[in-house]
Amino acid sequence: QLQLVESGGGLVQPGGSLRLSCAASSGTLGYYAIGWFRQAPGKEREGVSCITYGGSITYYVDSVKGRFTISRDNAKNVVYLQMNSLKPEDTAVYYCAAEFKCSLSTGRHWGQGTQVTVSS
Repeated sequence: QLQLVESGGGLVQPGGSLRLSCAASSGTLGYYAIGWFRQAPGKEREGVSCITYGGSITYYVDSVKGRFTISRDNAKNVVYLQMNSLKPEDTAVYYCAAEFKCSLSTGRHWGQGTQVTVSS
């Protein structure tokens, strides 16, 4: 059974950076493609990025291209989301999700989320 835990969120000023981590507290992360999603209050959940299980292919929603980078270290059972040049509109709860194929729409296993707040 796969269980995911997100960490690394916090409060940052516009233009700042954060690195989020998605770790498997049980199960093997390397068996899955991993997506990052976010949801702001009153907004629909949005797929942000995903990475294939081998880490060779990545996808990004247009609004974060050039600013966010997804990567994984299967030996450490962790997936990262490096977020640079953060904007207030990036404020949301960020979730990671495991899926059998890379997806910006769905996930089979979800973490509890980590809050990212971008504000001056």
